[in-house]
Amino acid sequence: MATTQLERPGDGGLSARATRALKAVPRAWNRFWRLVSLYMPKRLYARSLIIVIAPMIMLQSVVAFVFMERHWQTVTQRLSQATVRDIAAIIDLIETYPHDADYANVIRIAQDRMQLKVDLLPPDPLPPPGPKPFFSILDEILSSEITRQINRPFWIDTVGNSNIVEVRVQLENKVLRVFVRRSQAYASNTHIFLIWMVGTSLVLLMIAIPFLRNQIRPILTLAEAAESFGKGRPKPRDFRPRGAEEVRRAGFAFIQMRERIERQLEQRTAMLSGVSHDLRT
Repeated sequence: MATTQLERPGDGGLSARATRALKAVPRAWNRFWRLVSLYMPKRLYARSLIIVIAPMIMLQSVVAFVFMERHWQTVTQRLSQATVRDIAAIIDLIETYPHDADYANVIRIAQDRMQLKVDLLPPDPLPPPGPKPFFSILDEILSSEITRQINRPFWIDTVGNSNIVEVRVQLENKVLRVFVRRSQAYASNTHIFLIWMVGTSLVLLMIAIPFLRNQIRPILTLAEAAESFGKGRPKPRDFRPRGAEEVRRAGFAFIQMRERIERQLEQRTAMLSGVSHDLRT
C-alpha cells in the first residue's frame, strides 16, 4: 500500500508533463507556420509554383539518396569484391608456384581469364597515398575489400586515369601491380539513371508550368476586375469568365453582383435627382 501511495505523485507529474507537452505542440506548429509565411511569396502564381516544384524536388532527393546509398553502393561493393578476389587469387598463384621466374603463365591467365593487366616490380617502397576525390566511394570500398581479403600493404590510384584503376600490393620480395578497368570494379554508368530522372522531372516541369499559368490567369483577371470595380474604375473590356468551372462561377457571380450594384446606384441617383428637383421647385 505504501508503494502505491508513493507512485501516485510520480504518475500525476508524468501525466501533467505529457499534457503540457501536448498543449505546446499546436503552439509550436502555429509558430512554425507564421515563420514560414514570412518568407513565402505573396502572389498566387509563385505559391502555385512552389506547390508543384517543392514535392518534386523532395521526391527526387529521397529517390537519389536511397539509390546512391543502397543500389550504387551495393553494386560497387560486389564488383570490388570480385576484383579483389581475383587479385587475391593471383597472389596465391604467385606464392604457390615461385619456381616460375617471370610468372608468364600467371600474367597470361590474369590477362585472358580475369581481364587484369599484371606486372611484377622490384621490392621498392610503395608510393605515398595520393589525394582522394571528393566523392570517393570506390576508394573506400576497394580499400576495405583489399584490407579484408588480402591484408597486406597496398596502394591504389583511382584518380590518375579516369578509366583505369591501379592497385599495388607489397609481397615478400616483390611488388604486384595490377591495372583494372574502372567499370570492372565500379558501377560507372549508374549516373545515367540520375540524369534520366532529373531530365524527366525538368520535362514535366516545362509542361506543368505553362498549364499552371493558364489555370491561374482567369483568377488573376477576376482579381483585377474586382479591384478595378472596387476603386471605381471602368470595367475591363476583355473580362469574361474563363478557366475551371469554379472560377467561371465566381466570374459570373461577380458580373451579376456588379450589375446589381450598378442598378442600385442608378436608382438611387435617379431618386436623389428627383428629390433635388422637387426641392428646387
